[in-house]
Amino acid sequence: MASEELILKVLAEERNMRKAAERLFLSQPALSQRLQNIEKEWGEQLFVRSQKGLMPTPAGELVIRFASETLERKEEVFEMLHTLSSKVHGTLRIACASIIGQNWLPKVLKDFVTVYPDAKISLITGWSSEIVRALYEGEAHIGIVRGHTDWKGTKIHLFQDPLYLVDKEMQTMDEVSRTDRPFIQFKSDSNYYEEIRQWWQKHFDSNPKRQITVDQIETCRQMALNGIGYAILPAITLSDLKGVHTIPLAGEGEETELTRDTWLIGYESAFELRQVSAFVDIVQEHAVRLTAKGG
Repeated sequence: MASEELILKVLAEERNMRKAAERLFLSQPALSQRLQNIEKEWGEQLFVRSQKGLMPTPAGELVIRFASETLERKEEVFEMLHTLSSKVHGTLRIACASIIGQNWLPKVLKDFVTVYPDAKISLITGWSSEIVRALYEGEAHIGIVRGHTDWKGTKIHLFQDPLYLVDKEMQTMDEVSRTDRPFIQFKSDSNYYEEIRQWWQKHFDSNPKRQITVDQIETCRQMALNGIGYAILPAITLSDLKGVHTIPLAGEGEETELTRDTWLIGYESAFELRQVSAFVDIVQEHAVRLTAKGG
């Protein structure tokens, strides 16, 4: 049976009696009765109906905050209890850079859930700055970020992958300065764009003749794959690209000039949790394999 705290949390999130009842596996009449009993216990009306749905009253906001904090504390206690057990239980909360979440993490998670079927996973993806914020706010145990990070807690280097110029037509770097094909770039909150800009200025006398800017790296990748233009992409995104040329951003015999680092970060206390420790072991195994394959 759903706890009072969970009922209040779900009602506050959904603002709709029907949707809340579905999430709680209750009938609407049963949920309405439970809410009446909760309000009677607190001696206050906690929600009012409006055109926008259920709206918390001032008293409701206080009680809902208390309910959310109680649920969070309960989860923390459960996790602490599970650390005393020999089995890996509890929820593993991961915040991961989108590029890793799309191209590398699924294989890691497949191994994790196979080895530790009793563990649960909560995953959020976004820009690296959003990953750091999720750790600060306690929304995740650990984060996986790209590029430079000023994180002061535990920080484990996973792997480094080179960047390539990707195009369906051009095969050498010499062709880039002559082409009229558009240069496709994606937005990022890191120094990724600035590093590419500096590299471009180092090698070419003028800006690309045509440019297209998109909001996601996957959109950029798909546009390059479909021959719309050329892009500079990290090696981790190129494993399944067919029919395109990948040009190293360096001269013959030179090391690749542009690379991206991937880091595992978190607070030291989080790494002591069994589910986190188990995940870290599997992540590092996959990172070693990736490095051994050369990206």
